[in-house]
Amino acid sequence: MLENLPVVEGDPLWALLHQFNADPRSQKIDMLVGVYRDETGQTPVMQEVQKAELKLTKEAASKSYKMLSGNLEFNDHITKFVLGNNSPRFDEQCTIQTVGGTGALRVLGDFIAALSPQTVIWNTEPGYLNHRPIMEGAGLKVESFRWHHNGGILDIEQCFEDLAKAKEGDVLILHGSCHNPSGVDPLIDQWQQFIDFCVAKKVIPLIDIAYQGFGVGPEEDAAGLRLFAEQVDFMLVATSCSKNMGLYCERTGAAMVLSSDKSQHQPLRTLLERITRANYSMPPNHGSAVASLLFSEPEAWLKELSVCRNRINDLRLGLGKLLSEMGADQSLQAVTRQKGMFSMLPLTAEQMTALREKHAIYGMLNGRINIAGLKQEQVSYLANALIDVMK
Repeated sequence: MLENLPVVEGDPLWALLHQFNADPRSQKIDMLVGVYRDETGQTPVMQEVQKAELKLTKEAASKSYKMLSGNLEFNDHITKFVLGNNSPRFDEQCTIQTVGGTGALRVLGDFIAALSPQTVIWNTEPGYLNHRPIMEGAGLKVESFRWHHNGGILDIEQCFEDLAKAKEGDVLILHGSCHNPSGVDPLIDQWQQFIDFCVAKKVIPLIDIAYQGFGVGPEEDAAGLRLFAEQVDFMLVATSCSKNMGLYCERTGAAMVLSSDKSQHQPLRTLLERITRANYSMPPNHGSAVASLLFSEPEAWLKELSVCRNRINDLRLGLGKLLSEMGADQSLQAVTRQKGMFSMLPLTAEQMTALREKHAIYGMLNGRINIAGLKQEQVSYLANALIDVMK
């Protein structure tokens, strides 16, 4: 059997991370991995998460199996968080807990393939590194459409030039907020243009909202998704608690199908559960139990989340201000208009290599950096390095 083992390339991100760890230079900066870090360089456990875990420990509830759909209380909570507490679509959704947001994407990919294996998935370029392999792993064809900006604002005309080839029944992946890796989110009127496109061409939207609360705020970050929910009968949603609750390794997410035809809901749930049953049976409960406690009394948690969000936004503003004062190219200064942890630097692979080799600043070769990997004291060093490699 092993003689047929294919030669498979390793993940480029983790390969660079190994290189970073072996780098002896004291000034090195890790802007690679997509996790939030505080000013100490650590990914903290939120205080509200710690309190919830202590409460769960004291209660010592049974660890017997849950339902195939996971923690039902969590499912209700996260649905309201995404759609809004008073959303009229609450009774028109089927939500199941998944193994993180990545698991939600794969479940939805398998769901699409089960219903229509010829479906084409339209994905942003640049886009989340794992969108294409997840959908291709489900047996689906993936096409790309350009996701570029002009002065920090999405160039939506380029999007629609590429999407002109999309046909009825295809699926359009959009990032609910804090686009990974560009940080470029649609303006609200651009969200409406995507809605009009999907309605006119009968294309199905799949909104991946993994960073709700990391852009402007939980409500604002869900505005485009909720606009879709108001106007389309059928849509798909993948969501995660990894970032906004810091539950990365607890793998806490959800897959949601919205359908105005309520007669479809039980068959939909049965199909989703059969998909998970054949993969991992049911998701782990610890993270969803923690999340349920945070959702039930959200004030303190949302305050902690705002600290994370404000730190990232302050880093962006500080870097942009310094670049402006240094006369940097406008394409670099666009960092101030972008949202969330990620940005795409307007650098070539050669310039990103120079940034790493000459200045010990590690980002992806395609230009993606994690702003949250910075400390305030490193902003000036980064700005000077960027000016240097762009000469």
